[in-house]
Amino acid sequence: MKDLFGNALIDYQNGNYSEDIITSTSISGDDVLPVPYLFRGFKDMPKLEQNALKLCKGFVLDVGCGAGSHSLYLQEKGFTVKAIDISKGAVKVAKKRGVLHAEVVDVLDENQSFDTILLLMNGTGIFKELSQVSKYLTHLKSLLNPNGHILIDSSDIKYMYEDEDGGFWIDTNANYYGELDYFLSYKGEQETPLKWLYLDFETLKLACETVGLQCELISEGEHFDYLARLF
Repeated sequence: MKDLFGNALIDYQNGNYSEDIITSTSISGDDVLPVPYLFRGFKDMPKLEQNALKLCKGFVLDVGCGAGSHSLYLQEKGFTVKAIDISKGAVKVAKKRGVLHAEVVDVLDENQSFDTILLLMNGTGIFKELSQVSKYLTHLKSLLNPNGHILIDSSDIKYMYEDEDGGFWIDTNANYYGELDYFLSYKGEQETPLKWLYLDFETLKLACETVGLQCELISEGEHFDYLARLF
């Protein structure tokens, strides 16, 4: 990985913001991810994220912390937070912004215990593929303190396969429709493509049941997105 995402955050943090991140997927064209949005405060966060932050308790693990916006809000509210990301640039920026405990760690290598595990901005994305969901959920469950919970968001992207007649053109012989290849570019450079998973709620709930987790729907957004609590 070239860490173009981290480079974009560093540029913005250092006052060198001139371009946004461009993303696309195997089923959608180019989309702009405005870098300033990654530095947003609580009032500019979507309702689902605000709801998740309000439900946090105890020692919090912020998975895929990015520039640290969620962690900073929680710190201000008096929480002890550990922020992790696989992007070195993101962790560097999170620390510069004041996140007290930020580390470059893959969540599968995390071994501390937490009261809340937070996975936001399509938190199921890090599972990569449907076949890996149980592995990730089992590991996340092992990190929970007694009475701890996981707060995770995602979207049911079935709507992206809808045709003009209201039917769906999903290939039933292909993999789960939420499994995508994710492409990112910044300042003309292409990042190594990623596997990225969008998970509908019922599929997430079923996966949770197979590993002994309960899955509760907390709230739904305006565009097929939702926040779930696993415990």
